[in-house]
Amino acid sequence: MKIIDTHSHLWLRQDTVVNGMPIRTLENGRSLFFGEIRQMIPPFIIDGRNTAEIFLSNMDYAQVTAAVVVQEFIDGLQNDYLAEVQERYPDRFIVCGMADYRLPGWLQQAKNLISQGFRGIAIPGHRLQIPSGRISLTCPEMMELFRIMEQKGVFLSITLEDGAAQVPEMEEVIQEFPGLKIAVGHFGMVTVPGWMEQIRLARHKNVMIESGGITWLFNSEFYPFKGAVKAIREASDEVGMDKLMWGSDYPRTITAITYRMSYDFILKSDELTEHEKELFLGMNAVKFYNIKTEIDLPYIKNMSE
Repeated sequence: MKIIDTHSHLWLRQDTVVNGMPIRTLENGRSLFFGEIRQMIPPFIIDGRNTAEIFLSNMDYAQVTAAVVVQEFIDGLQNDYLAEVQERYPDRFIVCGMADYRLPGWLQQAKNLISQGFRGIAIPGHRLQIPSGRISLTCPEMMELFRIMEQKGVFLSITLEDGAAQVPEMEEVIQEFPGLKIAVGHFGMVTVPGWMEQIRLARHKNVMIESGGITWLFNSEFYPFKGAVKAIREASDEVGMDKLMWGSDYPRTITAITYRMSYDFILKSDELTEHEKELFLGMNAVKFYNIKTEIDLPYIKNMSE
């Protein structure tokens, strides 16, 4: 079974400000995060460098063929590093560029990223608040960006505000740019009321839903995340399993579980058929992102086995 991770993060250092609050890499995997110290990554990553090489080691161990690397404001802009990652490991990583949409001149920055060769553009739609209000996904600059992306064959990775707040805007974007490939993240923020409205966006042929962070959203029930499996089943009943993709939200989720655990609860579930598991864990992503990587990743026994 080919396994593809459609939602992950990489950074060399977190050093940014979001909503006036600093986010800074500390030591032993910790970060200053919105005024408190949080375990951002596993404590054995003592220098805080969440690198491609560490991720590749996890991917090889967990038998994950390739990963899509998205971006989020809380990590700061990582375009320079991710461009290097894409150049060094083109068969294992598909990376997204990200502009700082909160600042004037961001559209030219986004155009430059597309010209630079980024295959995707990430937009943290849930963090588009500025002093004058929230930036609309249908504002002229956004619509111009989406037009260019559609023309250039660049996909959109987007996370939305909780519930249905931005769904009408997304419907307008989808109707205007039917050739723009769109992956909606965090499984519609599945534990929040109104999540199914985001899932229903996948009724459109150019839209997929990825499950990045689903183990975080169901962290209170923990492994084997039966609530998450139930939600995947519900979403499949609504839009079809061929519209859903697995994502881990690496590395934040592996402070609580191992990387393999972020998908093997799907493998071990008896609520999904083998074919549904194959679609969700890899086949859909291979088709959507046009992944051609072929690599032999044998299972390696643990010392405890």
